[in-house]
Amino acid sequence: MNEVKVGEVRIGKGNPLVLIAGPCVIEGEAIVLEIAQALKTLCAKLEIPLIFKASYEKDNRGSERSYKGPGLEEGLKILRKVKERTGLPVLSDVHRMEDVDLAKEVLDVIQIPAFLCQQTSLLLKAGESGKVINIKKGQFIAPENMVSAVKKIHSTGNQQVLLTERGTCFGYNKLISDFCAIPIMQGIGCPVIFDATHIVRNYGIPSEDPRGGSPQFVPHLSRAAMAVGCNGLFLETHPRPAEALCDASSMIPLQEMEDLLRQTKAIHDLVRGWGIT
Repeated sequence: MNEVKVGEVRIGKGNPLVLIAGPCVIEGEAIVLEIAQALKTLCAKLEIPLIFKASYEKDNRGSERSYKGPGLEEGLKILRKVKERTGLPVLSDVHRMEDVDLAKEVLDVIQIPAFLCQQTSLLLKAGESGKVINIKKGQFIAPENMVSAVKKIHSTGNQQVLLTERGTCFGYNKLISDFCAIPIMQGIGCPVIFDATHIVRNYGIPSEDPRGGSPQFVPHLSRAAMAVGCNGLFLETHPRPAEALCDASSMIPLQEMEDLLRQTKAIHDLVRGWGIT
């Protein structure tokens, strides 16, 4: 497995658990800075390396009327401010190849959304940026088939690739987590991140509807992923999820993050001691 480096953060190859966390989408400068600072303080306390995530655009919303974010230029300004104020590396989804040149000036990690994980032009452009690329596994793709997306990035000379497991389609509107996907994708040569908050979305129901997600299962899934040996955890969080403008029904309340991270870190450290991760 390749070791991926995001600044001082080391992922995979026996390194400690890494957290990628933040709100689903940028709602404004004040709330993003509030969440970033709270996560930085918490992760320093728990000795967990942190990459802050917040999307400047969510282009796969269920309705054209749904909040999509502030857009590329304003969103990158806010993420730059997060870096300046906290020193944290930052990640955002990038939906189109035309965004990459501006995004790479700010982002430390370019994330390819699950629905676009086979989009060759986007993958090649992202790979050419030289940034770390986090590819979310499509809900419709077998984990072993993610090798094609990885090869597209590698073809640009960029070996710094993460894969994120975020569930597999199970009938209509439901996702399940096949935990075999974690070692299978690690076998491709990439560290694997587990996204517990998107797996619990109930698709077809608006994310602001309380029925749109089952966040009570996030701790169960997160602990299980640690036991399997994933290299990092992806969690969306918000101080007041019910007020969030995107994925309100699946994000973890910020005040509940400490207990969850203590548990997952303990399991990850145990498994790492066995040489599994």
